[in-house]
Amino acid sequence: MTPPMIAVLNGPNLNLLGTRQPEIYGAETLDDVEALCAETAELLGLAIDFRQTNGEGELVTWVQECRGRAAGIIINPAAYSHTSIALMDALKAVDLPIVEVHISNIHRREEFRHLSYVSKVATGVIAGLGIRGYALALRAMADIVAAEGEP
Repeated sequence: MTPPMIAVLNGPNLNLLGTRQPEIYGAETLDDVEALCAETAELLGLAIDFRQTNGEGELVTWVQECRGRAAGIIINPAAYSHTSIALMDALKAVDLPIVEVHISNIHRREEFRHLSYVSKVATGVIAGLGIRGYALALRAMADIVAAEGEP
């Protein structure tokens, strides 16, 4: 039996984790995030497709490609959280469970970061728990996918 595949999508500047504002985002790198996700997914019986892009259009395309391929989406849209109606529309269109993740607590930061268009279509949001938020998102997604598979 093939494990359910969860897309773990990451937006702009997350490739700089570990060096970009470590006082906000921590010292862990994107490779550390990917390793944590792979380990957690294996424990939960999930497969992951882990990606990062700095391009809004590419991120929107990846979301659209999840339809019929993924059981759910975990997304850290980074700055596109606050600006991308296109991303929100794409997430809404795929009709999949979505968990939005932010390494920092966006609600304790600059006011412009308090609005997330992605939150408006997400099943749930995890913010401010560092990269552990990804592991928590995978645990939540495993529960969501299992519940949806029940008759």
